[in-house]
Amino acid sequence: MTSTADDRATRPRGPAWAGRNYSLLTAAAIVTGLGANGSLIAAAFAVLDAGGDGGDVGLVAASRTLPLVVFLLIGGALADRLPRHRVMVAANGLNCLSQAVFAVLVLTGEPRLWQMMLLTALGGTGQAFFSPAAEGMLMSSVEGDQAGRAFALFRMATQGAALGGAALGGALVAAVGPGWVLAVDAAAFALAGALRTFLDVGHIPPRAPGGGLLADLREGWREFTGRPWLWGIVVQFSIANAVVAAADAVYGPLVARDSLGGAGPWGLALAAFGAGTVAGALLMTRWRPRRLLLAGTLCVFPLALPSAALAVPVPVGVLYAVMFVAGATVEVFGVSWMTAQHLGECHRSAYKPAFIFPQAVPSALRVRAVHAAL
Repeated sequence: MTSTADDRATRPRGPAWAGRNYSLLTAAAIVTGLGANGSLIAAAFAVLDAGGDGGDVGLVAASRTLPLVVFLLIGGALADRLPRHRVMVAANGLNCLSQAVFAVLVLTGEPRLWQMMLLTALGGTGQAFFSPAAEGMLMSSVEGDQAGRAFALFRMATQGAALGGAALGGALVAAVGPGWVLAVDAAAFALAGALRTFLDVGHIPPRAPGGGLLADLREGWREFTGRPWLWGIVVQFSIANAVVAAADAVYGPLVARDSLGGAGPWGLALAAFGAGTVAGALLMTRWRPRRLLLAGTLCVFPLALPSAALAVPVPVGVLYAVMFVAGATVEVFGVSWMTAQHLGECHRSAYKPAFIFPQAVPSALRVRAVHAAL
């Protein structure tokens, strides 16, 4: 008879889908989430502390967004041509270097605007190459009918880290200044990159022979433009992201400085948004909408609420509530979108080059599968 101790020894320590790669990806994402969300606050207040105004904060924020848009397509194609974990580690290294230099400039004197713009642009470039590889790696780390729950738990963990990072980052900026928060972010990228070196890519089939990089991008563009449901959602969320990024990176810190009491209350507002995302992810571990993308798309509209609240501006307590609601609804979209993509991935039978996300451009079988979620 098998003993109880033997049963415990052979029993899986976690769900079947929570394998090595999933665990490493989650741990690394938590580490970077803790650092990156504090650094967003730190970068804005570093510009203001150096004598900059709202326009300067906007220029620094745009410096991150522009290379992110320009290089995202190339990053998606490279993610299908090179080992994904190496792309992720290299991108983390670039982010670590740019944040470390930014921190040194802030700690040793007044950084110039062009220096902050350049370093922020390097960070955006790293993120452009990292995101497609990370998306594809996460998709390939989960199998079975529990994918939706796995993605929800992943996002709940990372958004929880974002919550803590924003609150702690705001407090640290107020207490010790933005330079040290940027230094912590650099260390977080270094640690996350080290964790990602242990990812196993042996289960990912080799890329089928094909054309060059430009041919991949052309084919990806054809696939993308031929799927109205795909490009419609990407365009919708691109606009929403631009508005939210402007509010978070530019308008929010200015309103916080002038009306809310500084970096601390703004960090708590971002933490409330993070708490909302955790709540939304928790909801999605229990709820599976019959029409995933319809439910998710409708949940994008409340993202307008934080900008409206800052424009008034509302009292700090009301702003916290608004940020919480916006975070919860956008997380419903995030989990629904990832689950819909994974539905197609499970039915995929042939390689297609990436366009926006690696492995996100569907084959005919994938389109039929994801259409069921519309």
